[in-house]
Amino acid sequence: MPAAIPITDLPGLRLGNAQDLRAATGCTVLICEAGAVAGVDVRGGAPGTRETDLLRPENLVERVHAVVLAGGSAFGLDSAGGVMAYLEERGIGFDVGVARVPIVTGAVLFDLACGDARVRPGREMGYRACLASEQDLFEEGSAGAGTGATVGKALGLDHAMKGGLGAFALQAGDLKVGAVVAVNAFGDVVDPATGRIVAGAFRRDPFAFLDCEAAMFSQDAATNRFAGNTTLGVVATNAALTKAQAAKVASMAQDGLARTLRPAHTMVDGDTVFALSVGDVAADLSVVGLLAARVVEGAVLRAVRQASSLGGFPCLREARGA
Repeated sequence: MPAAIPITDLPGLRLGNAQDLRAATGCTVLICEAGAVAGVDVRGGAPGTRETDLLRPENLVERVHAVVLAGGSAFGLDSAGGVMAYLEERGIGFDVGVARVPIVTGAVLFDLACGDARVRPGREMGYRACLASEQDLFEEGSAGAGTGATVGKALGLDHAMKGGLGAFALQAGDLKVGAVVAVNAFGDVVDPATGRIVAGAFRRDPFAFLDCEAAMFSQDAATNRFAGNTTLGVVATNAALTKAQAAKVASMAQDGLARTLRPAHTMVDGDTVFALSVGDVAADLSVVGLLAARVVEGAVLRAVRQASSLGGFPCLREARGA
């Protein structure tokens, strides 16, 4: 059976966060200085992405140098500029003769309803996240792209709970697969092992989960559905993959979101998963995809369990009165 390992055990990969806790927003960067073959799968109806077209198998560039996940809605895409500046200073990028152009892809989530909507991740925050990646420290919970993340908004912000950033990795033989996920869902988070809701829309007295899917079936869901959604993930593996295979792994990794988010991939979520190949281990693609879905599940659950209350949204422990 696969064994759990630290996400930092994946070779050639550095992870860093930067955040503004007062404004409740932040960004997360995954840096691959040597370049990583990458793919992406976008399933939400309201995505905000950067440089995802170049990941199509028929397009020229084979490797990316970083993936950025950020809050701030579309404004947060500016954080990638700081990542590009950091990489260019170090001579990292796609050689175009007159310069090296860092290939930085990424996606954003909507966290403007948590904290100060006037403050968003920008170039400075993206650069700080890169500097943080040098310290070999990676914080989960209310950090990085998960700083202002919330879940269970289908019944309105008054019933929403804090989401967050989670990481989880598994090893089977020589094969390693890990995921980093920023959980900011319209619906609830469910433990697939039990089928029970573990975070989401709730009432306080007495505490109970309200079940977002049931509310949607009965037409009781919130009318303001742009209160802040989208779950973002990156799966990284030491398996040797082509661009087409990386795209397939990203697609299979979305199963992890489907198993843990109820509902997932709605018209008001921009759910997006990237896949990175950072090694040369020969592996069965179906096994890589299976592990990708499993590590996404684990990362989602860790995100809400590690989260801290912020911006007026209680974390799971506080909401339960623990």
